[in-house]
Order: sequence, then C-alpha cells, then structure tokens
Amino acid sequence: MLAEEVKERVQSAYSQLLETRELTPRYGQRQMIAEIVNTLAVLVGNESVEPPICVVEAGTGTGKTLAYLLAVVPLAQRLGYKVIVSTATIALQEQVVYKDIPEILESCDLEFSFAIAKGRGRYLCLSKLDMLLQGSDSLQAMMDLYGEELEYPTSEDQSIYTEMQDALASDKWQGDRDEWNEPISDGDWRPLTVDRYQCTGSKCSHFRNCCFYRARNNLDGVDCIIGNHDLVLTDLAMGGGAILPEPGKCLYIFDEAHHLPFKSNNHFSSFTNIKATQVWLERSENLLQQLTKETFLQGDQQVQVLEIMADIRELLNQSWLFIEEILESLGTLDVYENRSQYTFQLGQVPDELKELASDLANRFVRLDEMFQEIAENMSDELEKGDKPARRQLVEQWYPVLGKYIYRVQGNLALWSSYAAEDIAEQAPFARWLSFSENETVRDIGLSSSPVLAADNLQEYLWQCCGGAVLTSASLSALGKFDMLTMRTGLPVRTNYLSIPSPFEFANAATLAIPRMHCDPSDQDKHTDTIVNLLPGILGPKPAALMLFSSRRQMLDVMRLLPNEWRDLVLCQDDFQKIQLIKYHCALIDKGKGSIIFGLSSFAEGIDLPGKYCTHVLIAKIPFGVPNDPIEMTLSAWVEQQGMNAFMTLAVPEAAFRLMQASGRLLRSETDTGKITLFDERIVNKSYGKQILDSLPPYRREIFEDAVPLRSGN
Repeated sequence: MLAEEVKERVQSAYSQLLETRELTPRYGQRQMIAEIVNTLAVLVGNESVEPPICVVEAGTGTGKTLAYLLAVVPLAQRLGYKVIVSTATIALQEQVVYKDIPEILESCDLEFSFAIAKGRGRYLCLSKLDMLLQGSDSLQAMMDLYGEELEYPTSEDQSIYTEMQDALASDKWQGDRDEWNEPISDGDWRPLTVDRYQCTGSKCSHFRNCCFYRARNNLDGVDCIIGNHDLVLTDLAMGGGAILPEPGKCLYIFDEAHHLPFKSNNHFSSFTNIKATQVWLERSENLLQQLTKETFLQGDQQVQVLEIMADIRELLNQSWLFIEEILESLGTLDVYENRSQYTFQLGQVPDELKELASDLANRFVRLDEMFQEIAENMSDELEKGDKPARRQLVEQWYPVLGKYIYRVQGNLALWSSYAAEDIAEQAPFARWLSFSENETVRDIGLSSSPVLAADNLQEYLWQCCGGAVLTSASLSALGKFDMLTMRTGLPVRTNYLSIPSPFEFANAATLAIPRMHCDPSDQDKHTDTIVNLLPGILGPKPAALMLFSSRRQMLDVMRLLPNEWRDLVLCQDDFQKIQLIKYHCALIDKGKGSIIFGLSSFAEGIDLPGKYCTHVLIAKIPFGVPNDPIEMTLSAWVEQQGMNAFMTLAVPEAAFRLMQASGRLLRSETDTGKITLFDERIVNKSYGKQILDSLPPYRREIFEDAVPLRSGN
C-alpha cells in the first residue's frame, strides 16, 4: 500500500539519523512520529477526506522538531504537497532553518528543499530606496506634502542607504533586514518598507527585481517553508495562496501551537481613536487637494469625498459626546495595561452608539470605495506606463494613498463590529472603551476582538488545509485538551496525544511551597513575606529566575530587598531580553550571583540550561489579569451558558501557565534545581490541589519551615 511505503520511508530516515548522529532512540519521539504519520497517512490515495488534524503535546526533551519534520516531509512529497512549518517566535524559526533541517539533511538520505518565509515588512522596497536616495531636499518637500503619512529616517546619516544600494547592485544582499551586516534601527528601516496596501505589485517599475517577490517566488520551488503564525494567518485571511501556497495543498505544522488562538484573535481585532481620526481626516484635505491637482481625482469627486469626511467628523463628535455620558455615569473605571477602560457587558453596545456605529460604517464604506477607485485608476496608469514622468509620480503617490486606505479599512472594521449583532449561539465579540490623556491630548479609543478564535480558524484553516499538526511542550491544562479545543475550534475528528517529558522529575527537581501565613490577595503582606524569605531561600551566588504576575509587585520586591541582594537583580524593565540573558550568563560564568526578575513573557522562550538557572521562583499562581476585556467578556459568556467561569477558564489557564513557568528549570536531562512557589493556595484550596496534581512529579517540600522569617528589611 502507498501509505505503508511512506511509513517505511519515515522509519528508514529515522534509523539512518540515529545511527549517523549516534543517538539513542527516544520512546516519546517515536510515539510522536507514529501518531503524526498514522493521522495524516489517510490522505495517501484518498485526498477527498476531511483534512486530518493531529495534536501532540511533547514534553521538553522529546525532540519534537526532528519528529514532525521526519513524519510530515516524506508524506507531503508523496502527495505533492508543501510543508508549512509555522512558529510563534523568530528564535525557533531560525533554529529550524539554520540548525534542525541542516542536521536532518546531513544525517539521512531524506532529501528536500526548504526556505524561510517572511512578511513584506522584513524586505526593502526598491521604490522607497530610490525615493530616499533622491536627497534630503526632496524628502523634506515630500514630508511637507504628505505630513505624517510619509516615514522619514530617524538617522541623519543617509550613507546606509547608499551602502544598501551598492550591496543590492553587486548581489551581495537580497534586501532582507535580518541579513544586513549590522542591526538596523526601526526608525531607519520603516521608511524602506511597504505593506500590501502600498505595494503596486507586478505594475511597479521595480517588480522584476523586487526583494519581497523574489523571495516569494523562491517559495514555489521548495518542499518545506518555515514561516510564523502571523504570516500564515495573514495569508489565510487574504483567501489563502496570496503569500504562501494554496492551503488545500499544504500540510501545516504549528509549533508553539498554544500561541495560535491568541495570534488569531489579534489578527481579527480592530481599534480606532476618535480624536486622532478626526485630526487625520482634517489633514486629509491637503491630500485631496494634491490628488486633484495631479488629476488623480476629479473636482466633483473631491467635493463628494469632503462631504463624506465632514459627515464622519460630525458622527465622531456625536459618538464622543455619548461616550462621555457613559463615562460620567460610571464614576470609576477598570485599569488595564496602565489605561482606564470600560468593557461592555457581553460585548453589547448601547443602541444609540450602535446606530452611530452603523452610520459611521456606511460612510467609511463609501470613503473606501472612492479611495479604491482612485487606486485602481493609478494602477491602470502604471499598466500603460507610456509616460515615464507620470509613472514616477504615480509610484510616489500610490503608497501614500495605500496608507489612507489601510486607515479607512481599519475604521470600517471597528465601526462595523460595533454596529453588528453577535450570533446568539456563538461567543460574542469583546468591545471596550479606553481613555488616554496627557498635557495636550485627551482621546477615547474603541476596540473590538473575538474572544475565541474558533470560528475564524474553522473557516480559514481547519476546513481549507490539506492537513495539520499542532505541537508544543504545553498544550493541555489539568491533563485535558479542552481549553485548546474550545479556543481553537478544533474539529471532532482531531487526534490528540500527550507525550511526557523523558526527564526524571522526581530526581532532578524539588517543588517547594514555603509557609507564607498570608494570601496573595493581601499584596503588601505577600510582598513583604517574599522579601523576607528570598535571601534565605536563594543562598549565596544564586543563578535564579523569578517570575511575577504583577509589574507592581516585581518593582516593590526589588525596591524592598536589602541593597546587597538588590544589586544581584537584573530586571526585565531595564534591559532587552537578549541583552539581559547575556548579562546574566556572563555573571554566572564569572562565579557571581544573578537573579532575573521577569513577568509572564519570561515564563516561556527563555532557555537557561545547567548552571545558568538552578532555581525558578514564582510569586503566585499565574491567574490571568482580571481586567483583560477579552477574558472578561468570555467569562461572562461562559457564565451565561450555565458554567462556572473560574473553574472552566481561570483554573485551567493558570495550570497551563504554571506548567510553562516551572518548565524554565529543566532544559536538558542533566539539569537539576528547585522551583519555589510563594502561594499557599496550591495546597489549601481545592482548585489549587488540581493544579498541583497536574504538574510534573517533582519532589515536594510543603510548608517545610527550614527558612525562618526575617524581621525588617
């Protein structure tokens, strides 16, 4: 059978790789390979079946990258499909491209081609480079004309752009930001790039040499494409096949798959600021005048656009006044990410605001249609290309108009969401207001986001792909995949497998719960207790990572520590992550102590093996932020369905996060150390015991008061 031929090919490649690299077979790795092959092999000779989907939770040390590549690539080659490896971080993307795949190709007779895929923002636009090289006088003139719509380099030294031009001309560089010979600041890079709204595609005079499209064309000829979740979601939202190959002929591998639902929600969210939009519309009058002057816009069209913009500004004024009434009626507001906010219960917007939103959406539809018509006319002129001077003018104007279209469509998405009725059987959208104020500007922001990625992923991915594999070290919560299934909308046909880590947890690590004599809800006492306990717990010359759920508590603990201990702390707020890790490792190498203080982003993606981290400290059970508008809306909807939101959402999510945080300790089979959790709830609350039982079988030290409390600071 054809499926058996594929399985034999996979087994042969795996055996060769183990022999060549003198590796010991890992039971979990073999399990993972078998599960993926058995799930996806139904496609061989029967491609009309529903897209097969496989979820594999592979504990640290399984060797999942090698497993999923060996399992999927031979099958895809047999089917004539492409393999799309999608990661959540650049670090893993580069590891797959520069380390994992080369090792496989060197170690067995499996042959396949591969390429890394990036979005437009990572590639230089030749048209923009030409404009920047025209000289500062020309750039300043364009700034005066386009205002904020034109990005201007932050560096006064323009020589870097000449160097880039020379490197491109000599074929020493392909326009990829990540491959330039030195780091480029965001301020100097942004003026060189375009998004899809600003790009004229095949009609651009530089199309044949376009850095992005040349890289994109290279993808057509390779077997395996390594991208990221954002790029995959962008392609799928555009209908599929716009950036990456046709989804139906692709086998997707989502590594770090726990990020996928949250990336999807961000991708389909929308936002606008009322005052900022009004200011932008007022400034747009200059754009319209210039478009008319250059005959891109007729006089009667200009009048129509100005009338629409005037209507929008008036409707925004009415929205502002209505929202201020809401604000005054509330008295107090929630605070989230240092901004005051108000979340509409179950995403339900008041009728008056909904009517205003409907009127605004209609106006933005008309504005979008008119700008799209101008863009199409410009595109037609580029296609004719019979007048070089006119063509150059169009190429200068098209990106500016593209930014306007992008902004119009962003407003259209937001106001359409506020005007919409959510489907009764489905989770609602979260809709919320945020308020910002400084010495000169006061503004109101409106946001909208799905609370579950399920519907979008079902529509754009699970029903359209050739097949999919989702994997990560942590995908389950409390021993179940229910949370992942709910958030991603995985179909019933999905196969699930959890492979434990090969680490001997009971011998390698201890989980300690010190006696706190307080609940984390009493933040001041909880913070003081942590400060008193830390010196005795850490001992001399620590190599530690301490994780906090609250920035305030992180800063308070650092402030209250004795000076000699404060000097050992490297705080997340003071350094970039890569720089911080570099400093930490250097201190440990010199035989000195170092403690990293970090928030939730440091609970994953931090690799400090061996001597660089022998102690992970966690301030408290990492429950989600209570004022997150998306989670607030989802919780309210879950309660409406007759379920307990705390037990359905908060506890499994906290268990998942605690698993990730504790996983920072053991990065290899030879690592050892200790995990300390400053939260008694994990043993004296029923939900805490569930969370505790879901963790790996570390040795436990519960309330062992070998560390005395210290009085004073």
